[in-house]
Amino acid sequence: MPFRVSEIQPTPNPNAAKFILDHPVSEQPISFFRAAEAEGYPLAQQLFAIPGVSSLLLLGDFITVNKTPDAAWDEITKRVQAVLAAA
Repeated sequence: MPFRVSEIQPTPNPNAAKFILDHPVSEQPISFFRAAEAEGYPLAQQLFAIPGVSSLLLLGDFITVNKTPDAAWDEITKRVQAVLAAA
């Protein structure tokens, strides 16, 4: 089921952003600290395919995306929204 991002919230960490969704993505917290950990989770695998994404937290109606320090939020944000819209 596709997700619509209703808000993107900054976090105290400049390399992390919270994507608030229109419906729940996970009832329990699921953290992925490396792309290899996302095996079997198609949505997480697609998000890790975005250059610069370094880790993910899925919980309730949000996903926190962490990026590498050299990656630009503009490009990551557009691609995260596209992956979620196509989920």
